[in-house]
Amino acid sequence: MAKKLKNEMSFLDHLEELRWLLVRSTLAIIVMSTLVYFVSDYIFDTIIFGPTHPDFITYRFFCNVSNYLNFAENICITELPFTIQNTSMEGQVNVFVWTCITAGFILSFPFILWELWKFISPALYQNEKKNAKLFISVASILFFLGVLFGYFVIVPMSINFVATFRVSDIVKNEFNLESYIGMIKTAVIASGLFFELPIIIYFLTKLGLVTPAFLRSSRKYAIVILLILAAIVTPPDVISQISVAIPMLLIYEASIFISAFVIKKEKKNEQLSQ
Repeated sequence: MAKKLKNEMSFLDHLEELRWLLVRSTLAIIVMSTLVYFVSDYIFDTIIFGPTHPDFITYRFFCNVSNYLNFAENICITELPFTIQNTSMEGQVNVFVWTCITAGFILSFPFILWELWKFISPALYQNEKKNAKLFISVASILFFLGVLFGYFVIVPMSINFVATFRVSDIVKNEFNLESYIGMIKTAVIASGLFFELPIIIYFLTKLGLVTPAFLRSSRKYAIVILLILAAIVTPPDVISQISVAIPMLLIYEASIFISAFVIKKEKKNEQLSQ
């Protein structure tokens, strides 16, 4: 029997397709997580705990910038006064497993995007279906850029802030391992997904749920929100806050441009079809 066309499929058929999308994506994450297992020593010693060292590349970069600008008080980091400890019997096992799964998700993200594209492509026009490679490439690049931004900017700035903040000299910072790893995972994944905003805006504009006018009118609120977020995750110095806020604002402005481009293209297609 010939296979049903997706636009002729019932609701239950679509649910079946979605189920297999989730199954294949889960298998991809498991495969990549297994590969991560074999380089777990490097993942933990060099990547995960890299920002705990004062000579981490981000700290050195901002130190050089502050020296170059001749700040009266530079932001060079000579020590990070905290220790990381495990306080539960299964703590290190749980951290190890979930770190491998998180890394597996990040590495398999392009495949997950491909599966998602295959699921939604029947609802697109024929000329839009040809943009599969472009969609996967752009979305993957944005996600990985977001992950790098989270790791090299947000994570070290957050660590520096919480490590040096004290309510009293009596209190010593001894961070729980799961809390430390959780902060890194949240910052990295959240940044990666935030950098997908232009892609999300593209599809929301195609669906008529978002317009450039709405995004422009909401710009002032977006700026305030992003500045607040930047102030929360960074130390109380201008350079750090600007370094976090500017890329986020650029992503928002890019989303406005993409939304306007979609609207303009649709109007042009309507005129050609008349």
